[in-house]
Amino acid sequence: MLDFLKSSRNKQLDAVVQKIRMNMENNYKDAAQMNLKEFEDLLKGLEESDRLNAKQKAYYSSELHSFKERMKNFTHKDQKPTWV
Repeated sequence: MLDFLKSSRNKQLDAVVQKIRMNMENNYKDAAQMNLKEFEDLLKGLEESDRLNAKQKAYYSSELHSFKERMKNFTHKDQKPTWV
């Protein structure tokens, strides 16, 4: 069962997803935003070159949408300084 799950995933995209999650958990907002852009660009490139099957496209597109929603206001510029 695990082999099936692994074969239906893309290692490049999974690595970027892992970086996004790690940076979000550590509150590295700029790095997480940069990784999100990297993920979006990589996904688009893999889709255009037809290197993903339909299930992979659906899964990673869903992940991208989820990250975009969660990271809408996930920036340092929206953070209010505590010393003011």
